[in-house]
Amino acid sequence: MQRVNLEVPNERAGERLDRLLSDMCPEFSRSRIQKLIAGGMIDLNGSSVRASQRVSEGDKIHISVPEPEPTSLDPEEIPLDIFYEDEHLLVINKPPGMIVHPAGPIRNGTLVNAVLAHCKHLSGINGVIRPGIVHRLDRDTSGLLMVAKDDVTHRGLAEQLASRTVRRRYLGLVWGRVKEEFGRIEGLLGRHPKDRTKMAVVRNGGRRSATKYEIAQTADFLTLLDIFLETGRTHQIRVHMNYIGHPIFADEVYGGGAQKIKGIAPQFREKASGLLRSAGRQMLHAADLGFLHPASGEAMQFRAPPPADVQGVISDLGMTSGD
Repeated sequence: MQRVNLEVPNERAGERLDRLLSDMCPEFSRSRIQKLIAGGMIDLNGSSVRASQRVSEGDKIHISVPEPEPTSLDPEEIPLDIFYEDEHLLVINKPPGMIVHPAGPIRNGTLVNAVLAHCKHLSGINGVIRPGIVHRLDRDTSGLLMVAKDDVTHRGLAEQLASRTVRRRYLGLVWGRVKEEFGRIEGLLGRHPKDRTKMAVVRNGGRRSATKYEIAQTADFLTLLDIFLETGRTHQIRVHMNYIGHPIFADEVYGGGAQKIKGIAPQFREKASGLLRSAGRQMLHAADLGFLHPASGEAMQFRAPPPADVQGVISDLGMTSGD
């Protein structure tokens, strides 16, 4: 059991207890502090407290921190393409077909299972020994993502995502010839009104989302785009590109499957059909990732070339990825 003793300084008098502690104890997230308070592990001048309680100068705060609980997930020796690693974080190039974290009945074969086996020393993120998934990639999207090894790093990376200072460039192959060299898509993103397993641009009740894109190259019936996330909503790029009529190539969920073939010129339909079969998944790859290291402040920049399936389709079209 770890014990932390603090005294409220004059300049912090009048603040909420949970907010004060999240500043004074950066190793704990605010939600973690609130759970400790609810569990009776934090007292103020020897008495139990509420998270919203206001503090006074000289108040004595005592925190009892339980040892991190072991995760219920099983470590698995799954190969990882690690671009960078230190004691705080990893940058991993995720292959297509790998789920980032367990969900529902899926408990094995995920990136989290692999990281648990790879990292022998992980701190307790929100009280559980596990890697911190700061952001996600869809199962069939390949490319770079950040994984935190401790609470402080997780919070630092999450704050950069929230302030939109993380650079995330995706390489996306979309149907049709995009006319505008540069573009920006903005709208509310929420659950599809008819199919709750999907996301959609909605009029009400969604969350703000924004995506920028630039044309990299064009082919007869497809366009290769550099796509930049301003926000990071679920399925955002796939939904946005479908919304403007240029769905991601081979994205069966969001309009980019075989149904698009009848809309292109007849002389290209056989080739499109063959490329769809060879693709097998949406042609979307997280190619660039840039952020400030939460511990050192160093600017970190990474680039992952597209995997063989994406590169194969690009080459068959007579284009190059440039990565």
